[in-house]
Amino acid sequence: MDQSSVGRYPGAALPASHFMVGSSSFTDFLAATSPELLPGYRTGNMSVDADPVMSRHGTTIVAATFRGGVLIAGDRRATAGNLIAQRDMDKVFVVDDYSAIGIAGTAGIAVEMVRLFTVEMQHYEKIEGVSLTLDGKANKLAGMVRGNLGGAMRGLAAVPLFVGFDLDASDPDRAGRIVSYDVVGGRYDETLGYHAVGSGSLFARSSLKKLHDPMMDVEAAVRVAMEALYDAADDDTATGGPDPVRQIYPAMITITAVDGAGRIPDEQAGQVANLVMEARKRKPNG
Repeated sequence: MDQSSVGRYPGAALPASHFMVGSSSFTDFLAATSPELLPGYRTGNMSVDADPVMSRHGTTIVAATFRGGVLIAGDRRATAGNLIAQRDMDKVFVVDDYSAIGIAGTAGIAVEMVRLFTVEMQHYEKIEGVSLTLDGKANKLAGMVRGNLGGAMRGLAAVPLFVGFDLDASDPDRAGRIVSYDVVGGRYDETLGYHAVGSGSLFARSSLKKLHDPMMDVEAAVRVAMEALYDAADDDTATGGPDPVRQIYPAMITITAVDGAGRIPDEQAGQVANLVMEARKRKPNG
């Protein structure tokens, strides 16, 4: 325990800094008190000789808007070099009631980043009494990505894809938003209504380009995302396709004004995946 806290807080189990009023940013609090807990700290202090090849990597994430909301989905495969390191990794996460993140790149750093970002949103709301706006969330995430620049330069890049429902949008039918990033923290609003990141993103984005309709309903959006991930897995070895033997299917999260952010049950995702696979038997190229 920090000895400075003993006199001021008898019996306290936490250092004095934990009891002081400070910034509404939990990341700033960690940077001042425990910087070693930040995702970019350890990678920023790695030797230049560190070998990132065998670290686990997540791959393809897709996002698409639909009438009254937005969807994000990801395959479940993680790779380490030429090996399949994990077949059922989760790469999409609910952040709060109206936003979610998908991750691609170095899995360990990306998951740490998502966890810290989620706590950051909760901390801000508790301190300020209101939630950050969607733009505020996107900007905060950009800062976290920028904080991992040292790791990215050593081959340990973690790139998120952020989606949310904009409660301040003038047209609720078009309130779904998609924000992408590059490894240096650049933030980009995707105005086409769809996007993909990761090793299979080229193939997934080509599929989305042909199938996406901004006024489709949520059921159609789920089918379109599943088609895009199937196409990515068909041409990218690092992207995992539906696995009916193990009952492993892409993870999907939808966000709407009424229901907020919620994950689609695996059983429902499996049903859609089976429909896609049956259709591909008749027309393999989609």
